[in-house]
Amino acid sequence: MPIKFIFLIIPEVHLLDLAGPDQVISEAIDFGADFSIEYCGIQQDVQTSAGLGISPLKHFSAIEHRAGDFIIVPGSRVKYIFSDSFKKNKALFQWLAAAHLKKVNMVSICLGAFVLAEAGILKGLACTTHFQLTRQLQEKFPTLKVQENTLFVSEGTVHTSAGIASGIDLMLHLLEQLTDSFFAHKVARELVVYKRRDGVAEQISAYFQHRNHIHSGIHKVQDYIIGNLEQKHYLSHLADLANMSERSFTRIFKKEIGLTLNEYINKIRIEKIKELLKNPDFSKKQIANKVGLSSEKQVGRLLKTIG
Repeated sequence: MPIKFIFLIIPEVHLLDLAGPDQVISEAIDFGADFSIEYCGIQQDVQTSAGLGISPLKHFSAIEHRAGDFIIVPGSRVKYIFSDSFKKNKALFQWLAAAHLKKVNMVSICLGAFVLAEAGILKGLACTTHFQLTRQLQEKFPTLKVQENTLFVSEGTVHTSAGIASGIDLMLHLLEQLTDSFFAHKVARELVVYKRRDGVAEQISAYFQHRNHIHSGIHKVQDYIIGNLEQKHYLSHLADLANMSERSFTRIFKKEIGLTLNEYINKIRIEKIKELLKNPDFSKKQIANKVGLSSEKQVGRLLKTIG
């Protein structure tokens, strides 16, 4: 059965909190991931914070889930989250808590953390929410370990993010865990989110690094290198892909990326080698061939550069 991603849409939901993570999963499905998406709410019709209506929605109690599935709670307007109407949703909080006990993954986007906290799911856990409301989340739920200045936090099957853009970052991070770095890179590329940010920079895959620029020709070359790593890369061909002269390409690549062409290729090779080494079926010689190297010694020398 496919992994199910259940979006819980509560009243006054913020459209981008919903749409960003939803699009990550939708694109992953288009690329062949064995996922499915379902939507639910506490009522059939929901008014978003922007005034746009969403309907019809299944009632949350009618949704089936199993261990390993995901329930995503996009953020809602602050006024609703702090209202008496929100606090009256006891059946919803019980449903979330029961799903959590079944090892269903819980994901909050922005103020969705308040929903998980109200359900008792965040008790004793590190978590985060929008930077303007971290203090209020901590004060309202003293047993939480609310993290400041972080984009997202994962503890076991519970994942919380700080805001709209970081919700996309979190979903790409989870997608990488479910598939691999290259698959997540393909989805990010499709969304034009080239650099997945993380609270710990060292954890960012090399596929996502050096993408904080807007030069389409250089992005095209980076995509080509990542997708054709086993081939020998000729400067003339890469310059043609970028629609530049060799001299201009060499200069602009270094300016936009911060690395020389060879340094970048080797960085991508190291990332791929680390992934391939996890598979015992590949010999060192096979790994070398898959990353465009001719010998095991070259693989060893590359790995020594990272200690």
